[in-house]
Amino acid sequence: MIVYQATKATFLHDCDNKRIADVVSSAYVQKTGRYASHAEFKAWQNSLGEMARVLRDGNIPDDMGVGIEFGIPQTAKRIDFILSGKAEDETPHVVIVELKQWSTSRISEKDGIIVANRGGKAEIEGPHPSYQAWSYAALLEGFNEAVYDSGTRLRPCAYLHNYRDDGIIRNAHYAAYLDKAPVFLDGEAELARLRDFIKQHVRKGDNAALLYEIANGRIRPSKMLADSLAKMLKGNREFVLVDDQKVV
Repeated sequence: MIVYQATKATFLHDCDNKRIADVVSSAYVQKTGRYASHAEFKAWQNSLGEMARVLRDGNIPDDMGVGIEFGIPQTAKRIDFILSGKAEDETPHVVIVELKQWSTSRISEKDGIIVANRGGKAEIEGPHPSYQAWSYAALLEGFNEAVYDSGTRLRPCAYLHNYRDDGIIRNAHYAAYLDKAPVFLDGEAELARLRDFIKQHVRKGDNAALLYEIANGRIRPSKMLADSLAKMLKGNREFVLVDDQKVV
């Protein structure tokens, strides 16, 4: 399931009319049969405008696919923001963006875990944004037939548009996951870096066709996943834990 699916041009038009949160909220009711929470609506209001700023670049194709609240099949997990298109060599690419409104965090000694205020609640442990984005990409690579049959390259990242670098969110403790999914923070230089990241991987638009294919792709373990199972039986650590699984 994907709540909102459009091209970059349509997404920016919806943002210009200052109604993108309303559009996504209405689509959410249609797709899920229930209303979004107040916290979700506020997150759309605050974060989607920031993504519109990122995409206002003439070198980012207008017909690039834009997806919001992309549900990962067979799970309750949703990818905040997803972009689709092709690289210069025509290879299909998807950029996964985990959006956070955080402004502070604290290091946890646990692998891939960070302490932050999540959803207006007290500070709690949870996955680092880089780990979260990377783990969602791993789920799609392992189980979505449309992804691995098409040779789609998934490029995860995180955008914390209210967060100034404090040496915590990019601490060396999280280096392994920052390498897999870079974090972009508040500031014009960071905005430019995120734009460059997108343009590096998506040079041509696809009118959101790839998003449709992935959203409707069959759920079937890939050969890569089968190979991982064989390795696991030999004692290797293979499977990626997501969100609450990782905390536990």
